Amino acid sequence: MRYLVKVTRKGQVTIPKSIRDALEIKEGEHVQVTIKEGCVIITKPDAPTPGTPVGPEKYKEIIKELEEARAQWR
Repeated sequence: MRYLVKVTRKGQVTIPKSIRDALEIKEGEHVQVTIKEGCVIITKPDAPTPGTPVGPEKYKEIIKELEEARAQWR
């Protein structure tokens, strides 16, 4: 798949629906953005498997995401 997308003044782009569907990206989820050999690569990050150790920064990020998700449920 190849698409031409527009960059807004805020530097935002819209990921086309067919790509979101193919990667099962839902509203509010995070994507990983990488630069490699002059290309921007957007991927859906894998969640850590249970029991996989994470550092303190990743732990804080996970807790923040959980708190945001809980706030949306209320």
